[in-house]
Amino acid sequence: MTEKLLSIHELTKSIGSITPVKGISFDLKRGGCTALLGPNGAGKTTTLRMLAGLIPPTRGEIKHGSADKQTNDWRHRIGYLPQYPKFYSWMSGKEYLSFSAKLSGLSGQKALQRSQEVIEMVGLQQASKRRISGYSGGMKQRLGIAQALVHEPELIMLDEPVSALDPIGRREVMDLLNRLRGEVTILFSTHVLHDAEEICDDMVLMVDGEIAEKGALSELRSKYRQPVLSIEVEPGERELAWLHG
Repeated sequence: MTEKLLSIHELTKSIGSITPVKGISFDLKRGGCTALLGPNGAGKTTTLRMLAGLIPPTRGEIKHGSADKQTNDWRHRIGYLPQYPKFYSWMSGKEYLSFSAKLSGLSGQKALQRSQEVIEMVGLQQASKRRISGYSGGMKQRLGIAQALVHEPELIMLDEPVSALDPIGRREVMDLLNRLRGEVTILFSTHVLHDAEEICDDMVLMVDGEIAEKGALSELRSKYRQPVLSIEVEPGERELAWLHG
């Protein structure tokens, strides 16, 4: 049986009269890749921010591991990449990662060592000494993933990591996430089903702050697969099809 890394139960967030997340419950498997899928405004970002410890939930609980007692502070075990990450553009990629590592509690020598390891992991060796201001969008996202990994977390959470990228940048980041599968537990939000299908084992579909469906991707495919091919044609094309039939 696959070990649970996180168990989320009845997680709710209310902001004034608005409730963007409405009592959601799901588990994250250790070493797995889970997609938090849904349209804009579904509550995905709010959910990730609560799981990252950036905002407190109104109610509900987040349990780390299989322990019954709720963990007080598990943030050091998490790496987080927001949808719109900010960088110090005057720093080089390596300097930024070393700085992030030290903020995470790593010593000077360990920070340098780990920075070099994640630079190679995300494929930025050739650009490690260049200023971040000269990085492309895809390179910045890979650098953002590197900073989420630099302190060797158990879980990385990525908020729409490819939504603002061109096709090349999108491909670079998706390939990187594919390589990371199994090495670290991954939870990433997206509104693109194809991205979830490409690399994820499990999916949590959110609509209007609630979970509409969840489970293993293979099981959901079997459940909703339709053995029928429907073809729609424009008005007037039906007669043309008959003529050429």
